[in-house]
Amino acid sequence: QLQLVESGGGLVQPGGSLRLSCAASGFTLEYSTSGWFRQAPGKEREGVSCISSRGDTLKYADSVKGRFTISRDNAKNTVYLQMNSLKPEDTGVYYCAAKSLLGSLCELSTFSMDYWGKGTLVNVSS
Repeated sequence: QLQLVESGGGLVQPGGSLRLSCAASGFTLEYSTSGWFRQAPGKEREGVSCISSRGDTLKYADSVKGRFTISRDNAKNTVYLQMNSLKPEDTGVYYCAAKSLLGSLCELSTFSMDYWGKGTLVNVSS
């Protein structure tokens, strides 16, 4: 059964950090493009960051560049999102997503992914 399970969300003060994890089962992230998306209350889901299967292409939304870092541990079949200098506008449900795709491509479009996790809530508030 193909599955993505996110963890690591929570309540954090502005300026703080969180690391999100996404564990995959039923398929191999090393052979997939994967990424993180988020949805704030009342807003559409948006792409935050993605990584190609080769790991040689990383993309970030302009709003998180310099603050967020995506990475992948092939041995653990897990992709991470390190989030630093968090702002209230980073609040939302964060989803992990993936698509079986070999190569150097990754896209921040929701239409580029086939598999989705159920999400983890990140709340940045004082």
